[in-house]
Amino acid sequence: MKLLEGKTALITGAARGIGKAIAIRFAQEGADIAFTDLVIDENGKKTEEEIKALGVKCKGYASNAADFAQTAEVVKEVVADFGRIDILVNNAGITKDGLMMRMTEQQWDAVIAVNLKSAFNFIHATVPVMMRQRGGSIINMASVVGVHGNAGQSNYAASKAGLIALAKSIAQEVGSRGIRANAIAPGFIETAMTAALPDEVREEWKKKIPLRRGGQVEDIANVATFLASDLSGYVTGQVIQVDGGMNM
Repeated sequence: MKLLEGKTALITGAARGIGKAIAIRFAQEGADIAFTDLVIDENGKKTEEEIKALGVKCKGYASNAADFAQTAEVVKEVVADFGRIDILVNNAGITKDGLMMRMTEQQWDAVIAVNLKSAFNFIHATVPVMMRQRGGSIINMASVVGVHGNAGQSNYAASKAGLIALAKSIAQEVGSRGIRANAIAPGFIETAMTAALPDEVREEWKKKIPLRRGGQVEDIANVATFLASDLSGYVTGQVIQVDGGMNM
């Protein structure tokens, strides 16, 4: 039997990148997939078709994850379409980097809203569903910068640190209902965003990593699969750093 057979996963910001990799990995393990993105454009439709081709149910939902009311409606739609939500992955995120003295209020507010408030929105709407089911797994996609900070990313680091504390707090609140909450803190992962960095910056990053390479999106998806599955049935309130040893 596949690890996630019979489960439904809701993944935010999953039309591309790490979110898409997680959705595909979950589908390979038998989960039905509901995913959100700001708009379900050509990329979103392609992701939907790729996942359906794996033999599971899949639907993409256009949603501003930072909007509380929209999120509540989307979760209602997902429950109506799929019947249940067993796994929630809070993956939606943006960056608006800048040194604190130059950072605008808009840059701060936008990152906190999309990265952190969106997780509150989806947890708030999804936990009652999981409570009725007497179980579920919540996974917040944090970052190593949420653990040790990073100059020029105070807004992003604060949002990711918030996701870690949020997971730990939710784990304590709903553990008695069979619901687990954990966070994943990726390090330097090979994505379109990191590919755009100058070669010298990428090489400098790799020198700080004991494994001397960047991670792949599949590395994150594999850990997410573990946390989503019953293999991690006694794991909650934890932060798993997937960083090649960069932040020991």
